[in-house]
Amino acid sequence: MTIIERLAREATFLRRHAKKGKGVKRLPALWLFTDPHRIPDPGPILAGLPRGAGVVYRAFGRPDAVSEGRRLAKLARQRGLTLLVGRDVHLARAIGADGVHFPEKVQLGLQRRPWRGAIFTMAAHGAMGISRCASVKPDLVFLSAAFASNSPSAKQAWGATRFSALSRQSQTPVVALGGVTVTTAKRLRQSGAYGLAAVEELAKGAIEKPANRRP
Repeated sequence: MTIIERLAREATFLRRHAKKGKGVKRLPALWLFTDPHRIPDPGPILAGLPRGAGVVYRAFGRPDAVSEGRRLAKLARQRGLTLLVGRDVHLARAIGADGVHFPEKVQLGLQRRPWRGAIFTMAAHGAMGISRCASVKPDLVFLSAAFASNSPSAKQAWGATRFSALSRQSQTPVVALGGVTVTTAKRLRQSGAYGLAAVEELAKGAIEKPANRRP
């Protein structure tokens, strides 16, 4: 079984046993966060994601954000993936994305459903962020950093026990982000989380050589 397949299996397990898995909008349990520095070309990763997975496209001000976004949107449609754009509502509309993901630091008044029917998610880095999310009712909260991460923006690594406590405080389904690997994901099975999000582990899975794949 490949890295991506194992992560997808763990994410599906979480969604099935999530604290808030029933009666909420059914959304992807496995998410890729793009990063132009760590993943210059996310196309091959999108091609390897299972149908029904999600992608958060973060342009980070790149000059070709629209053309790159439209390329990824086309790949997402072909693969049956849900595509969100980080922070930029105008970019999301321009590329035909399914919704917008807002970082925790965005001004609270701007964190809202960008258009009717759009998927709306938010980031949180602790109890204060979770509390802010409760006031605007996003569809999902991406809580980080679950574990130690190489991301330059990563905050404190919570670890499985503290992450689980924070997850259960949230009124909104929580997705674990930060340091998520096949190994660390298993430590979240009792966390009440809804799913998993990753950058490097999914990138690693996309270039995994057949000889290294487990049966």
